[in-house]
Amino acid sequence: MFLIHLDGFLVLFVTTMDTKIIGFYIAQLVLFESIYLIYHKFYKNASELVLNNMVMMLCISMIILTRISFDKALRQFVFVLAGTIFAFLIPLIMQKGTMFRKLTWTYAGVGILGLLSVLVVGVASRGAKLSLTFGPVSIQPSEFVKILFVFFIASMLYKSTDLKQLAITSGVSAVFVLILVASNDLGGALLYFFTYLVMIYVATKKFYIFAGGLAFVGLGMYAGYHLFSHVKNRIDAWLDPLSVIDKAGYQVCQSLFAIGTGGLFGFGLGQGLPNKIPIVSKDFIIAAISEEMGGIFAVCLIMVCVSCFLMIFNLSMQMKDAFYKYVALGLGSVYALQVLLTVGGSTKFIPMTGVTLPLVSYGGSSLLSTMIIFGMIQGMYIMQAAPEKRRNIDDKRRKDHETKNRQKQTAKEPGAQGSQQRRRKPAAGSKNSTKTQK
Repeated sequence: MFLIHLDGFLVLFVTTMDTKIIGFYIAQLVLFESIYLIYHKFYKNASELVLNNMVMMLCISMIILTRISFDKALRQFVFVLAGTIFAFLIPLIMQKGTMFRKLTWTYAGVGILGLLSVLVVGVASRGAKLSLTFGPVSIQPSEFVKILFVFFIASMLYKSTDLKQLAITSGVSAVFVLILVASNDLGGALLYFFTYLVMIYVATKKFYIFAGGLAFVGLGMYAGYHLFSHVKNRIDAWLDPLSVIDKAGYQVCQSLFAIGTGGLFGFGLGQGLPNKIPIVSKDFIIAAISEEMGGIFAVCLIMVCVSCFLMIFNLSMQMKDAFYKYVALGLGSVYALQVLLTVGGSTKFIPMTGVTLPLVSYGGSSLLSTMIIFGMIQGMYIMQAAPEKRRNIDDKRRKDHETKNRQKQTAKEPGAQGSQQRRRKPAAGSKNSTKTQK
């Protein structure tokens, strides 16, 4: 990964001959190396796969964002620094904290208030209310509330999965989703709803709940198409982007052009036209990567994302604590759905949703929330690995102890001692007889 990082910034430097790029690269290298050193020093049982994938995606993000806009890359690097602090502290907090499963209604209350604040006083962007602005700083609360949403559902399912508990969980979850719909954040609404659906299905093992949820989404899209103009525009752009290329289909068409013209190996950094794609640094970052770094590289990046999800899903299956099992499942679902919605929207596989690619796309709130999620995954991985390591050590000690006991018992057995004496006596007798004969 560090060779890719070095190669990318060397190409950018040769292309632009801007010395700021060299200094920026050195600062990133120091940070990424520090992440490895500190994690290996303080968290012996940390997952190498999670750590490697996180740093790999951050390296790619810094390369492509520097190519698109050095100022954006610099601002993103500041958020990487802040996110690194969270990623270090969260595993320690999770090991020490014991109250997480008891804060059910705190998660719900804070989360709903966060989304309502955006609905009431939020700043509209492209027809949707997504963020709160505090001077030069803009925060997107839904990126952080999705973590509270997962913890709320996990704590509810941990207590019980009976019909009454499921009804309460579904009702409160519907409040989250409806607030997002009212804010025109359809991508966020889909993300929250499918996360809820996956967690409920895994907890209850009832397929009709999952099938009913999918039918509800289809019905909602049909109603939204006929009731809301922005939903109609997005679906029209998905079905036939060329027919509305001068309007709603422009983004999708430019994304497809970039992916297609880049081919398997890409034009090379600095040789494409990624800035022709609207919002390329956020929603369509995968198109910029495909155009300049190639389709093969983009597929490899997607496989890195898939490996992250598989590792998180495997962790969920191994967790003994039901609460953390549901938390890992929910966070893994959030991550996988974000990747699917972003890549699917850029490739016309699904309608555009406005969701960013975790750790790669530009955006401070998205980056911080994803690094918090990765910190939580590391915390659960360490919690799960530590008892297993202790069990292995205890098993080894027990086996060694049993082996020593068997050896002692064998040495003390009367039959064994008698046989040893009998073996000695003939030897002594033969020696005495030899002397007598002499």
